Amino acid sequence: MASIRRTLSPYHDRSYQNGGTPFSTSPKHSGSKYSSPLPAFAAIAVRVRRLIGELFFPHRYLPRKSHSHHHSWPRTFLYRCFFFFLLGFLLGLSPFGHDLHHHHEAASINQNHDFSFEINPPPHSNRVVDLKLAEVSFNSKPSFKESERFDFVPRKQLIIVTPTYNRASQAYYLIRLSQVLRLVPPPLLWIVVEMNTASFETAEILRKTGVMYRHLVCVNNSTNVKDRGVHQRNTALDHIQRHRLDGVVYFADDDNIYSLHLFHSLRDISRFGTWPVAMLAQSKNKAILEGPVCNGSQVIGWHTNEKSKKLRRFHVDMSGFAFNSTILWDPKRWKRRTSAPIRQLDSVKEGFQETTFIEQVVEDESQMEGSPPGCSRIMNWHLHLEVRHFDYPRGWILQKNLDVVLPIK
Repeated sequence: MASIRRTLSPYHDRSYQNGGTPFSTSPKHSGSKYSSPLPAFAAIAVRVRRLIGELFFPHRYLPRKSHSHHHSWPRTFLYRCFFFFLLGFLLGLSPFGHDLHHHHEAASINQNHDFSFEINPPPHSNRVVDLKLAEVSFNSKPSFKESERFDFVPRKQLIIVTPTYNRASQAYYLIRLSQVLRLVPPPLLWIVVEMNTASFETAEILRKTGVMYRHLVCVNNSTNVKDRGVHQRNTALDHIQRHRLDGVVYFADDDNIYSLHLFHSLRDISRFGTWPVAMLAQSKNKAILEGPVCNGSQVIGWHTNEKSKKLRRFHVDMSGFAFNSTILWDPKRWKRRTSAPIRQLDSVKEGFQETTFIEQVVEDESQMEGSPPGCSRIMNWHLHLEVRHFDYPRGWILQKNLDVVLPIK
C-alpha cells in the first residue's frame, strides 16, 4: 500500500532566537514600508497640538513639580517667539493686494511678445482719462473778484523829494507828510535833503516813519535863503541821475498839504503830468488857483491870478507837476535835443524856477498830461503858514516847562 509523505519545510526544525518562524510578523517590523502611514500622521498631529497648547495654554501642560516648571518656561518662551516669527515671515511673503488690470495687461504683453526686442510705449490706461475728466465742485464762492485774479502788473516807483531845514514847525511838517506817505502802496522812496549837515532831530524822525527814505545833505554854501530849496532839489536830482533811479519824481515840500489820491494818480504819468494847486495869496485874505486848464487829459490853458507871473511860459506851482525820472539819465529814449543835465536855476527871479525847469523837460503842452482827466479836482494845497523868527528847542525838548510863573491867589 502506497503511502503519501507530506513534504516538510527544511526550516521547520530550525530554532530561531526570537522563537518565531520565518513567515511570522515580528512586532519590531510593524513600521515597515508596507505598513499603514496613519500612525505616523497621528504622532505628528499630537506633537503639533502639544506645541500649540504649550504656546497658548501653558497652564494646562505645566509639570507638577516646581523644579520642572522652572526649567520648562524658557523653552515655552522660545517656542512662542519662533512661532510668531514664522507666522510673520509667511505673512510678509504673501501678496495682499495687486493691480489685477495691470497684471493681465503685462501677462498679455509677455504672451504676445516673448522674444521681441522692440521698445514700445506704455499702453494708455482709461483711468488717466477718467481723472482728467473728473470735476470737483464746491458750493463756496471765491472771496476775491475776477478782476483781481490776474493783477500782477508791477507799480511804478514814486520818488518823493522833500527839502527841509531846522525850524520850530519842522517836526510837525515832516510827521504829517510821513503819515500820508505811509498810506501809499509801495514802492515809494522818500528823499529828504538838508543843508550842510544832517541833523539828529531829522534823522530821528525819519527812522520812526516806517517809510523807505534816503537822507541827503546839500553842501552848497549859499547865503540866500530863497535859493536854499533850489540847491536842495538839485542835490536830489544829482542823486537820482547818478544812481539811475527809475520812477516818477515829485517835489513835495514839507509845509504843503497833500491828499492820498494825488500819490495814486502819480503812477499814471508816462512822461510829464500836471494839475491845479490851491494856495493862499501873500496877503492871506484870499485863495487862488494855479495850474493847467484841461480838456480831458490834454492841457489847453493855464490858471493865473498874479500880474507879475503872466510872463511865465508855464503857470505851475512847484508841487503841481511830476515827471518820469528816466528823462534825467536817458535822453535818447525821450529824444532830447541836448544831453545837458536838467537842473533848477538859481539865477532867475523867485517864481520863475518852475517854468525854467519845465522848459528843460518838455517842449510844449502837447507833451503834458492833465491829472485827473479834466483837471477838475484839487489834490494839494499850498497855504504859506510858516511861523518866522521863532527858534525851536534842541531836540524839541523844553528844558523849562514854564517860562512865566504866576502866583496863586
